[in-house]
Amino acid sequence: MEASFFSLLSKTPSQLFRNFQALILLISILLLLWPSSSSLSVAAAAAAVNLEAEALLTWKATLQNQHQFNYHPLSSWSAQTSPCAWFGIFCNNQGSIANITLVGTGLKATLEVFSFSSFPNLVSLNLQNNSLYGPIPSHIANLSKLSFLDLSLNGFYGSIPSEIGSLVRLSSLSFTSNNLNGSIPTSFANLTQLLSLGLDRNQLSGYIPQEIGKLASLTTLDFTLNKITGPIQAGIGNLTNLSILRLGWNNLYGPIPEELGLLRGLVKLDLSTNNLTDNLFLSSNKLSGNIPSELGKLTSLSDFQLYTNRLTGPIPPSIGNLSRLNMLAFSGNQLSGSIPEEIGMMRSLIVINLNTNVLTGSIPASIANIPNISYIGFAGNRLSGIVPVEFSNLTFLQGFDVPANKLTGSLPPDICIGGVLKVFTAYNNSLTGPIPRSLKNCSTLTRLRLEKNQLTGNISQDLGVYPDLNYADLSDNKLQGELRSWNWGSLYNLSTLKLARNNISGEIPAEVGKAPHLNLLDLSSNRLTGLIPGELSQLRLYSLSLNGNLLYGHLPPRLGNLSYLEYLNLAANNLNSSIPNELGNCTKLLSLNLSTNQLTGFVPPEIGDLKALMSLDLSHNFLTADIPREIGGLLFLETLNLSHNSFVGSIPPGLANVLSLRDVNVSYNQLEGPIPDMESFRRAPFEALRNNRDLCGNNSVLNPSKAGKQSDASIIVFPILGGGILLISLATVAAFFVYRRIKARKASTGNEYLQVFAIWTDEAALTYESIIQATESFDSRHQIGSGSSGSVYKAALQSTTKQNQVVAVKKLHDQSGEGVERLKANWRAFRSEIRALTNIKHRNIVKLYGFFSNAQHSLLVYEFMERGSLRSVLDDAEKAKELDWEDRVKIVKGIASALSYMHHDCRPPIVHRDISSNNVLLDLDFEAKLSDFGTARLLRPDDRVSTTSFAAGTYGYMAPERAYSKKVDEKWDVYGFGVVALEVIIGKHPGDLISSLTTTTKTTSPSSFSSPPHPTLLKDIIDDRITQPGEDGEVAKGVFAIAKFALACVRAEPSSRPTMQEVTMDMVTFAIPPLTQPFSQVSLEELFALVD
Repeated sequence: MEASFFSLLSKTPSQLFRNFQALILLISILLLLWPSSSSLSVAAAAAAVNLEAEALLTWKATLQNQHQFNYHPLSSWSAQTSPCAWFGIFCNNQGSIANITLVGTGLKATLEVFSFSSFPNLVSLNLQNNSLYGPIPSHIANLSKLSFLDLSLNGFYGSIPSEIGSLVRLSSLSFTSNNLNGSIPTSFANLTQLLSLGLDRNQLSGYIPQEIGKLASLTTLDFTLNKITGPIQAGIGNLTNLSILRLGWNNLYGPIPEELGLLRGLVKLDLSTNNLTDNLFLSSNKLSGNIPSELGKLTSLSDFQLYTNRLTGPIPPSIGNLSRLNMLAFSGNQLSGSIPEEIGMMRSLIVINLNTNVLTGSIPASIANIPNISYIGFAGNRLSGIVPVEFSNLTFLQGFDVPANKLTGSLPPDICIGGVLKVFTAYNNSLTGPIPRSLKNCSTLTRLRLEKNQLTGNISQDLGVYPDLNYADLSDNKLQGELRSWNWGSLYNLSTLKLARNNISGEIPAEVGKAPHLNLLDLSSNRLTGLIPGELSQLRLYSLSLNGNLLYGHLPPRLGNLSYLEYLNLAANNLNSSIPNELGNCTKLLSLNLSTNQLTGFVPPEIGDLKALMSLDLSHNFLTADIPREIGGLLFLETLNLSHNSFVGSIPPGLANVLSLRDVNVSYNQLEGPIPDMESFRRAPFEALRNNRDLCGNNSVLNPSKAGKQSDASIIVFPILGGGILLISLATVAAFFVYRRIKARKASTGNEYLQVFAIWTDEAALTYESIIQATESFDSRHQIGSGSSGSVYKAALQSTTKQNQVVAVKKLHDQSGEGVERLKANWRAFRSEIRALTNIKHRNIVKLYGFFSNAQHSLLVYEFMERGSLRSVLDDAEKAKELDWEDRVKIVKGIASALSYMHHDCRPPIVHRDISSNNVLLDLDFEAKLSDFGTARLLRPDDRVSTTSFAAGTYGYMAPERAYSKKVDEKWDVYGFGVVALEVIIGKHPGDLISSLTTTTKTTSPSSFSSPPHPTLLKDIIDDRITQPGEDGEVAKGVFAIAKFALACVRAEPSSRPTMQEVTMDMVTFAIPPLTQPFSQVSLEELFALVD
């Protein structure tokens, strides 16, 4: 090298220049022949893009439904165009595919041939809501730059490949709503950048891996609706960034780890429907144990609901740390101990609901420190002490419920200082002192219940003007004053007023007739004097109780104008007139009590017009003459007391036809002759028959015949030697045979048969004869329906004064050739329907206009519903198309409202027992009305532990527990409602759906729902004869709410079903919350989880 260098130095300059030129030429030639680096880079990029496009087109060729893509966005996938211009494909600046988003495009294929290695720059892959299936390939791990992966709402099955754990850049991973099984891979521990992990609605099993605790960046973790077992790992406490944790609907067991309290940012927590043995954080389960104090560390919570469980123990003081909480709902548990004073630290609270527990101690005064509290509920506990006077500072208080406790002292004087109080209930305590002074100007009140206390004060001065007041009960106190100072005309919405058992004096003012909507008035057991004002007849009262006062004078004949009256009690006054004939116009009366007055004269025969009467008490008066024979036409009478009068003659034999009569008392009269041969007289005690002139007949305390006179009464006593139970049973059956013989005999004599009728409408055209004429003696041409107990006919009644009235007439089947049991069952159904429909008034319950019963026919007359039954509309394809989603939502709300009224507002409650789409009728505006109350039952307190002895209901709508239990329960109706609600949105009976989603196994979770093999989308089961309800509008929310509550109502376990009041409050009274995702993505499995 050195020699060559020195040889160059020996060259002349001209020689060096020539050599340099040769070198430059050589370098230039080499540069021309060698490609540039930029050209090489462009060529490589083009080859990569071609590889990506080829991979997508190869996968597209495997789509099983690709023929649908002629007019589909995937038709843009073509080799003639750049993939960056294809539908769902997004490229980076270098032209490489970075994002594939194909959501809801109907793709049906596997991912087996998808060449993931062809996409080195893919950052996001979203194939949500398609029909993809098969296993998730392990080579998906070749997407090394992937940060977003969503394969939810498809049909993938098999296990989750452990290779997913190598996608270390993932920030969001969702396999929701597939059919994946196996365990959760422990390799997930490598996904340390993961923010959201959704594996819910699959069939994953095994334990939650402890390695999940290493995903410290997670904000959302959802494993809902799987088959995951084992305990909740303590390592979950390491996920301190979590805001949403959902582990509900699995098979988790053991205690909730204390480490859960470390999740300070937690906003939503769902642990429902597991087998956790300690505590739970969701409502309407069978949760037991204590509320852990560690939950007080979840300081970001805004809603904490544990209502309707079996939780015991105290409320932990640490709950005061939940400073962001808006709603605290622990009602319907067995929580004990005192309410912690720390609750006053929860300054964001709007609602406190601790109703129906066994809490003791006093009400914390610190609650007054919560500035925006709107509702306070402590009803049904054992709280004592006073209501804190500091509650006078609650300016936003709208509801205050503290009834059924042991509270003493005075109520806060300024409880309505904010002027927005609507509901104020403190009944059944031991409160003393005056009515709070602020109530006088509390014009917002809608409900006021302070009964059963020892309150004092003057109602003339302490109460004011309440235009919105609907219900007021101040009974059983020590109130004084008079009624004449009230502004009755301002009580426009008042429907119920109870002031019984106080010290109210003065007269009943005539102005009471100015309260236009007053339905129930109870002024009993006071010191009212004067006359009964005839102006009461201006009201639409259904209950009037003035008994136990000092009223005098005559019974106003105008009381006969109270055509809606069902209960009239004027007992224990000083009334001294005769009974007016006009009282017979009150044809809806169920109970009439005129006892303990000074009434004179005879009982008018019009008493026989009260065909619905069940209880009649005329005792302790000065009534004379014969007992009117018309009383034998009161076929629904159960209680009859005519004692302590001066009745003469014999007891009307027609009473033997009153098969419902249970209790009778005719003592202390001048009666003679045989008693009616019926059970109630045969078993009547000595006290019920004593001190008459000469009664005889079939009773152990009477002479069997008129063989001899007695100085005081015709009663003797001798021992019964056994067989009493058998005698009563035989007498009951014999009574029905006697009734049938009387019916047949009298029918054969033409017009001499027994006829009973009652009309509750002003339509003069409604008579028995007009019905026979309108139906042409019940010709089949007029028949519009038929059931097990009777047929229904359409009757257009002729009228000369107005447009013809159309009614529906139900005629009981003729049972002349049937046995006694069938006759009894039909007669029972007839009475049951009348009894139920005369007790209830609701816009969504069919109106009963009247009934007729004679030897030929037993008829019920209803309002006519133009569109017929709900079932008939849904079964007709054309009619069903007229029933849009708004109407369907309205129908379900109407049924729910009617059942809530029957179960929770009627006293006693009424159970329908045959809720089906055939018993829901529709008018022209698709307003739903519940009908067919033949199996209905008034649920008195003793009925809740008794049983029913005969079958009731329609197959397919009956709750499963009725197969093994006959105990009458409102939950029977709840189940039937759920079936009907599903039928409305599906368009047909949901039997197959219910069978696939529920089991009746009593050892499983409360709801007994099992996961289907594939997620079921709500949009796929609703009626496809009408347009889909949209994605997120009001109609979509309505359909969503119906499905949600319907599924809760058809749970196999009765105790886990909601009450109809809860359904109505959430679906009707309150606004339905916005959908959290598009309607088309809502699955039934998600609805199950949301119900709680």
